[in-house]
Amino acid sequence: MTVVVDVGRTPRAAQVGATRHQILTTAERLFAEQGLYAVSNRQISAAAGQGNNAAVGYHFGTKADLVRAIVHAHSRRIEALRVDAVAAVAGSSEVRDWVGCLVRPLAGHLASLGQPTWFARFSAQVMTDPAFQGIVSDDALAEASLREVLENLGRCLPDMPADVRVERAHMVRHLLVHVFAERERALADGGATPRPTWDAAATGLVDAITGLWTAPFTVDEPSGVLASD
Repeated sequence: MTVVVDVGRTPRAAQVGATRHQILTTAERLFAEQGLYAVSNRQISAAAGQGNNAAVGYHFGTKADLVRAIVHAHSRRIEALRVDAVAAVAGSSEVRDWVGCLVRPLAGHLASLGQPTWFARFSAQVMTDPAFQGIVSDDALAEASLREVLENLGRCLPDMPADVRVERAHMVRHLLVHVFAERERALADGGATPRPTWDAAATGLVDAITGLWTAPFTVDEPSGVLASD
């Protein structure tokens, strides 16, 4: 019998790695289902099977550090998918192509996780909390591929006033976060979804966001303030 020994990883390091992974996945699930403020480090430690109630703090520090670690655990795979998406549409002047680079990497990542998943709902919880939403935004904008997507998308958009562009960017962020979170929740609950697969859901979202960016807009000419209907 051949015994394979991992000489690069000690049993202690492997145990620590397994503990950190268990805490991360448990925290992601609890945050997704209950919200960030409703879940304490003590609850996460207990649900992760850790006898030490201070295990979360020991391994990750503050709650913000834990949230950041969860984001990082997913961002590397999403970034790899986005790099491929950007390469596929390089040089395009079509809004839809660059919107696809925003949407499809996340959908592809969620599809790769199997069932159930919690990351979309976790992201929705984080993005609705002013104290934590900067963690997700800062982490995403640190990726060169996302900055490239946003630069090219901005170059392709039709001319519009700055306040309209800011307003629509806010709408797009909501769609990106909450449409996938709602789909994830429906799948977890065994409910029906408008589209059968994550890829099909991404197509629908790309359609919607492209339409949002290219839709006509209304402004009050004298003041430049958006008109009310």
